Amino acid sequence: MTLPQTLPKSLRPLLLALTTMALLPGCSALSALSGAAKPLSGYDLNAPANPVQARNTSSRQLVVELPTAPGALTTDRILIRPHPLQAAYLPDGKWAEETPTMLQTLLVRSFEDSNAFRYVGRRPLGASGDYALLTELTDFQAEVGVSDAATIRVRLTARLVREDDAEVIASRSFTQTTAVPSTEALALVEGFNIANQALLSDVTKWLLGAVNIATQN
Repeated sequence: MTLPQTLPKSLRPLLLALTTMALLPGCSALSALSGAAKPLSGYDLNAPANPVQARNTSSRQLVVELPTAPGALTTDRILIRPHPLQAAYLPDGKWAEETPTMLQTLLVRSFEDSNAFRYVGRRPLGASGDYALLTELTDFQAEVGVSDAATIRVRLTARLVREDDAEVIASRSFTQTTAVPSTEALALVEGFNIANQALLSDVTKWLLGAVNIATQN
């Protein structure tokens, strides 16, 4: 078959898999893509290299809950959106773990690096912690068009809950975008890293302000 010449070269295997499997009854395009693209390279993201720093360490605990996410993001596949209503996955790469778990790990690391709390973790040390961070990941994707470029979009809604009375004491949505000049896998992952590091810094600074912990930067 002949692929459209306007489609970025690195995404042509994706279109080929989707189009081919559309002709086969009983098979979904995305499940076919998963089978056709193995083995996949695994990618990790980093916490901010220059983390937000607290002036003093608090005696309080912070529990970072596993982020909730829609089905398209509850996977280790790297989400690609050729259209706002279309979900596909990068044919030659995946995250090292499922997206919500990866983000939880990075949030924990960012707050640990801030030196703001006596303890930061996925579970409290005792029966409960002092604060719990609840998050919802709504966007974590590469948006592609007809050119060899993409936009990385990361969006997270965060709620800070006081554990002793379950009161939401602060909430906010965060969005970061990064333009990427190529749709090659490594270029996209580097774009995700830039956008996500900026988002992690924003979330850290916001939360420390919500609990009246002064920062150095």
